[in-house]
Amino acid sequence: MGRLPSFGIERPPTVLLAVIASTFFVGFGGGVVFPILPNLGAVLGISAFMVGVILSANRWVRLVANAPAGALVDRYGTRKPFVYGLLIEGIATLGYVVALVMPPAESLRWVAEGLPTVAVGSLVVGTDQWFTPIAAAVAPETWFLLARVLWGLGSAAVFATAYTIAADVSDSGSRGTNMGVVRGGITMGFPAGLVLGGVVSSLAGNVAAFAAAAAFALLASVVAYRLVPETHVTSAGEKASVRPWEIDTSIPAVTVGLVNFGLLFAYIGALFATLVLFLGENDVSLLGLDPQGTSGIFMAGTVISASVFMLVGGRISDTRESRTPILLAFLVVSFAGFLLLARAGSTLDLALACLFIGAGQGGTSGPMMALLADLTPDERMGRASGTNNVLGDVGGGLGPMLSLPLIDLVGFTPIYVACAAVPLLAGVVLLFGIRRETGTFLPGRIATEV
Repeated sequence: MGRLPSFGIERPPTVLLAVIASTFFVGFGGGVVFPILPNLGAVLGISAFMVGVILSANRWVRLVANAPAGALVDRYGTRKPFVYGLLIEGIATLGYVVALVMPPAESLRWVAEGLPTVAVGSLVVGTDQWFTPIAAAVAPETWFLLARVLWGLGSAAVFATAYTIAADVSDSGSRGTNMGVVRGGITMGFPAGLVLGGVVSSLAGNVAAFAAAAAFALLASVVAYRLVPETHVTSAGEKASVRPWEIDTSIPAVTVGLVNFGLLFAYIGALFATLVLFLGENDVSLLGLDPQGTSGIFMAGTVISASVFMLVGGRISDTRESRTPILLAFLVVSFAGFLLLARAGSTLDLALACLFIGAGQGGTSGPMMALLADLTPDERMGRASGTNNVLGDVGGGLGPMLSLPLIDLVGFTPIYVACAAVPLLAGVVLLFGIRRETGTFLPGRIATEV
């Protein structure tokens, strides 16, 4: 591997570069919906609670799908689940387009009156096409919900395989860096989707934004099919012992998963699901854009910050005897970010809060997954990743469902202040779990070589 002279960071293995590229492209579909749907809900007559359900539906599906995805990776390998997962996510993103080009009122009128054709947006749909009566009977919120459900199934496979691939090709001296790089690749497509959803929808409309995201998401599966080989090879006996619904309940897996739960509860639930509403309430705008466009840029900045500090945190943890201090430091940064968010009253205040929240979220990700890989045997890494994803998705799923209705009751500031405490509680859980597993708060890195 070549060395990057500016930072002393080794070039990631080629397979990880392929994983980063494909997860980046598919991430557009994950981010595009957030700047659009909260405002679109009012246009379509979707309640705040239903918007929260749609935004979190993929995480509830992953709650069920993560465990079998991780078990299947340990039994059958990484390549096929990764490629098929990306393809499913690409198809799911097309569901957003369908939700908007199949307005139920117009379609139902066509069915009721027996018209030979019906105009749907810029499309003309004929009555001889078998699928149109089905589409006509489905409300837009149902299409959005189905798309998010399908996205959850695909992303369960992608998340379990991506982290396992990184663990397979790493040793103790590169594990934190590689985990940070892969996590950064998974999340960097998300801010691109946020910008796509906010800016493109403001300039060219919601359908154009969703269609562009779908094209990139489908491209991701092509990239993976061509460039990602099999990395997770186990013996026949080990494969036979893995059951599809098996989940890793070891102390390291549960501890890291609980930290992930707290961070995603605050990050997705309190920031991403409410930011567009916060901007509209406080009349904060950037570059003359409306709340959708402005929120897309702010959220993109947050995730870019997270992606940068994923690499920084992972690299630092690889150069220290223990990963614990850097994890705790970034949890404190996250705490400070939410306090800044609670008092933000200007564009500059909000930008600073997003920078801190992103840095705290990202800086924990690489070291945290590296710590999990340090303490988990290779043959169980798929299932351990599944446990981490299950608990993270519980947090990410509960967040929007609770924060959106509660903001209507108590306002933004109390919710953001409460979320500031979450990273501190996560730090306590982390220390307790590490001590129970290793007998010390500062365990050394495990020197397992690939």
